[in-house]
Amino acid sequence: MYKWIIIMIAAAVVVSGCGTSVRNEPSPSPYHNGSVRTQQNAPGKKLIEDPAAVEVRLEELAAGVEGVESAHCVIVGNTAIVGINVDGNLERSRVGVIKYSVAEALRNDPYGVDAFVTADLDISNRLAEIGQDIRHGRPIAGFAEELADMMGRIIPQVPRDIMPADNDPKSRQQSGRPNTMNGDK
Repeated sequence: MYKWIIIMIAAAVVVSGCGTSVRNEPSPSPYHNGSVRTQQNAPGKKLIEDPAAVEVRLEELAAGVEGVESAHCVIVGNTAIVGINVDGNLERSRVGVIKYSVAEALRNDPYGVDAFVTADLDISNRLAEIGQDIRHGRPIAGFAEELADMMGRIIPQVPRDIMPADNDPKSRQQSGRPNTMNGDK
């Protein structure tokens, strides 16, 4: 028993001793107190004061790019989300090029430089619906409804969780109940 305790203590001393090393560095200068000072190179995110005007502006910029059939923009807080519609028969690489071109067009705009661009048709359509809800005075309800719809598509459906309806003839036959729809009693 004591043998194992001595071995454990010796191992702990050896392992803790491996972390130290001799440093040949000079002592810290009194002129440098260790704080780091940086300068901001890029301007900060521009505050969106009129979301409706910014939405229209970014939609026009995105729609002006060759290959974009239509564009939809929604402002969430101080962030713009731009959905673009492209021809459904385009190859994925071509869609990527169009999306990149839209991002380049938005980069030159002070509000578009921090925007998110998506070419997903479903998200673009949902952005259009959210925009309509905002214009009709239901921003929170519209956003919540679309978020619920998106979650409904993401969450998988497990066949075992499905409860058959009482008027389903197959479920009655499997459960041993008579089928009253066909006149069986």
